[in-house]
Amino acid sequence: MEKWRCTVCDYIYDPAIGDPDNDVAPGTKFEDIPDTWVCPDCGVPKSDFEKIE
Repeated sequence: MEKWRCTVCDYIYDPAIGDPDNDVAPGTKFEDIPDTWVCPDCGVPKSDFEKIE
């Protein structure tokens, strides 16, 4: 599964870990996270993330 990086603060969303503090279970693909989810470090929307190649 691909990792995604916040373009504002460089937080990395790793699907293997998820974001359990914000109800995103481990194994959740970035595409499957609700659009209302925001970066847990800086609060920007999901649209401000880019896929890490």
